[in-house]
Amino acid sequence: MRHVIALDVGGTGMKAALAGADGTLLYEARRPTGRERGPEAVVATILDFAGELRETGRRRFGSPAVAAGVAVPGIVDDARGIAVYAANLGWRDVPLRALLSERLGGVPVALGHDVRTGGLAEGRIGAGRDADRFLFVPLGTGIAGAIGIEGRIEAGAHGSAGEIGHIVVRPGGPECGCGQRGCLEKLASAAAVGRAWAAACGDPQATAADAAKAVESGDERARAVWQDAVDALADGLVTSLTLLDPGTLIIGGGLAEAGDTLFEPLRAAVRARVTFQRLPLIVPAALGDAAGCLGAGLLAWDLLSTEVTA
Repeated sequence: MRHVIALDVGGTGMKAALAGADGTLLYEARRPTGRERGPEAVVATILDFAGELRETGRRRFGSPAVAAGVAVPGIVDDARGIAVYAANLGWRDVPLRALLSERLGGVPVALGHDVRTGGLAEGRIGAGRDADRFLFVPLGTGIAGAIGIEGRIEAGAHGSAGEIGHIVVRPGGPECGCGQRGCLEKLASAAAVGRAWAAACGDPQATAADAAKAVESGDERARAVWQDAVDALADGLVTSLTLLDPGTLIIGGGLAEAGDTLFEPLRAAVRARVTFQRLPLIVPAALGDAAGCLGAGLLAWDLLSTEVTA
């Protein structure tokens, strides 16, 4: 059976799949990214994982994958296949497409930004499939945005379009890996909420999901932590709305799993901040944490389609 490798590299974990031509995920697997071991070790882990997936495909379907799509965080040069920079992983100028193609026996590899890749999937088959202009914002280890325009995702002139996590919303705030202080992702990502709640409740293992549960139970400390994050997020989103004017704002990632605990105060906070801007439809992502893998699979099949028609 013809299939492709779809690999979604996150700040803390990697999700992967073997995907059929119709987009079906035929096999799924996960691995820790291991960023604490340094950027070179992360790259080695990605290559090893891809090699394992190739062998799994050979065993299960009688032949290895015909292509691969890989989504990574940070700034990505899609055209040259280079992972330019990722604050969460510490790498710079990694020729990941070439490295992966070599590891996978020379098959074509598409390299994409993780959020733009997830946005591609949400735009084609998820919450944005009926929207000609949308902004997809997953709230996970970090925050970035995918700008959807009539069926495509805008990468920008240098591959960094949509990096809204590095909008400064609290000048002089906590230091970010990008070198600035008070960036949105340091205050409103799932990781940031987890850190804030751990400090507030005294449990170093506490997470954003724990904070959401505490909010729902009426804990005032949790409500304060949550509202601080919502306010920061609303500030960053309104800046994005002012610049991009999307018709639909799709919120995904781990923090969105809180459902109405997030969406009700967030819609209210955004509504309170807009003036002349048109308020977009604010909806949860439809594909969950599968969006990156689904999008990476789409990238791989799109690459094959382009090669056939070229």
